[in-house]
Amino acid sequence: MSHQTGIQASGSVKDTFVGARNGQYRLLKIVIDNEQLVVGSSRQPVGSWEKDYDSFVLPLLEDKQPCYILYRLDSRNAQGYEWIFIAWSPDHSPVRQKMLYAATRATLKKEFGGGHIKDEVFGTVQVQTDIGIDTKHQTLQGVAFPIAKEAIQALEKLKNKKINYVQLQIDMKNETIILANTLHTELKDLPKRIPKDAARYHFFLYKHAHEGDYLESIVFIYSMPGYTCSIRERMLYSSCKSPLLEIVERQLWMQIIRKVEIDNGDELTADFLYEEVHPKQHAYKQSFAKPKGPAGKRGIRRLIRGPAETETPSD
Repeated sequence: MSHQTGIQASGSVKDTFVGARNGQYRLLKIVIDNEQLVVGSSRQPVGSWEKDYDSFVLPLLEDKQPCYILYRLDSRNAQGYEWIFIAWSPDHSPVRQKMLYAATRATLKKEFGGGHIKDEVFGTVQVQTDIGIDTKHQTLQGVAFPIAKEAIQALEKLKNKKINYVQLQIDMKNETIILANTLHTELKDLPKRIPKDAARYHFFLYKHAHEGDYLESIVFIYSMPGYTCSIRERMLYSSCKSPLLEIVERQLWMQIIRKVEIDNGDELTADFLYEEVHPKQHAYKQSFAKPKGPAGKRGIRRLIRGPAETETPSD
């Protein structure tokens, strides 16, 4: 994984992450200090995750200072406890800080382990709200730009395996998600499909073998190259992502096996994609029993109001 800003996690943060993944913490606040990711604050569980949320998260969000919040749910997947990743970037924080935290977000997710993160939230305004996991509306209320007819048709073809790659882009002027291309793409071609100077959404039919089985799995890739994109472009792509996926998964009934965020096409090696789709399980995770949990796929309704509610005409 390339480090867009050169900022990486300190040794103490990595040690803390091990305890966090084992369930020791309810919340970790991560900040950038002296060009390193460090723990700014932590909380241990008191009640259920719903009861702990408002009293734990909201007091840690500063009006002019971005940060990251890793918040643990009570549910588990095959790797252990599931977490919500909150990227807090308040409207009144300095532009340089916003860009620094935006460019480092993928690094933090990689260090923590993307397989543990159930949902992502991008927040700019504090909202004290009731939350629950009984709905698929999992992330912030984003910018729900309309999707062009050609883009919908291409996604339908991908779902039916008539094509193997769809790239979408945002028409910034008309505020619409449009089709960029549907070039036939082998795994070795995938890095060349990632623009170096613009953000894109990619849907790729990943054909591979796993444990003796031949699989065809759709992977969603969100590429954001960093400083070459304007702040408006970064914000719009970030905010449109969740509503787009909501439509693709719930209205088009496309099953997406993994969602990946990258800043450079060179990251898309065969090994990287395989490990994202089939993450390795560490020995300490084997003690976790598979949870029964309530029926249905779970997500959070809403945690923090995002930029959409101030920017959009309408993740």
